[in-house]
Amino acid sequence: MATLLEQIEAVLAPETERRAAPSVHAVADAARRHWGGGVVAVLFYGSCLRSGEDEGKLVDLYLLAEGYGQVHRWFLPRLLNRLVPPNVYYVETVFEGRTVRAKYALVSLEQLSRLVGPETDNPYFWARFAQPTGILWARDPAVAATVRRALAQAVASMAAAARPLLGAAPTARDLWVEALAQTYATELRSEPAGKGHELFDHAPERWERLGRLVLAALPAPGKGDREACRARWRRRQRQGKLWSVARLVKAAFTFQGGADYLVWKVERHSGVRMELTPWQRRHPVLAAPVLFWKYRRLGAFR
Repeated sequence: MATLLEQIEAVLAPETERRAAPSVHAVADAARRHWGGGVVAVLFYGSCLRSGEDEGKLVDLYLLAEGYGQVHRWFLPRLLNRLVPPNVYYVETVFEGRTVRAKYALVSLEQLSRLVGPETDNPYFWARFAQPTGILWARDPAVAATVRRALAQAVASMAAAARPLLGAAPTARDLWVEALAQTYATELRSEPAGKGHELFDHAPERWERLGRLVLAALPAPGKGDREACRARWRRRQRQGKLWSVARLVKAAFTFQGGADYLVWKVERHSGVRMELTPWQRRHPVLAAPVLFWKYRRLGAFR
């Protein structure tokens, strides 16, 4: 009989294998080329995957590395990538006469496989990869199998973390909407109250099938389980926000190319174009206050 993770993998198979637009593959290839042979897989997720549209948007990608020594020449980026994963970068490429843009995160496959597990209290990784994710490229079948198992584990971890908050007979919608709401609350970004319902309704059959599998496998909460679970989520919220701050601080030194995206975005909406200095390109977060002041003076903001 198939294990729970094998059953989850079977449900996820169509989305992991779904073909993406050639433009998405083009920008993914551009990101992968930057790191050479150290990258073993490229994943696609987020709003562009859900909508099937990338024109005028920012494609969300994950690059999975064989190891940090294979992708980082210097000690500090390797250390920061391991201690506060992931490192985040920006890339753009020209495809069929237009510019395709992507934000991508870099993490090792070994670390990702560990961070989506139930022993990892912070939901940052298992919350993301419980949502629809495509495998754009994998180096070989063994890597693809490891990625599929990590995605299935993310679903199982997220469900197990949220199940005690619910009553004796929750629906699949109850489970996933609650789980998504709790994970969003652990980050600095704000999401509207109905975001969980929106994500569920985008792929209801997928979430229903996954919900039935995990709810059949997870025990109903016992006396005191709900309050203990709420206490764990309150702790996750406190710790998650600290992790979010740490990632923002790190981005001031590791986020490469983000300033170019900012310039494009402002020009697209206001018509105001600005030429960046090399320092501003290298340190977009540190440069942000000066850029904001210059844009305001030029009339880009009112």
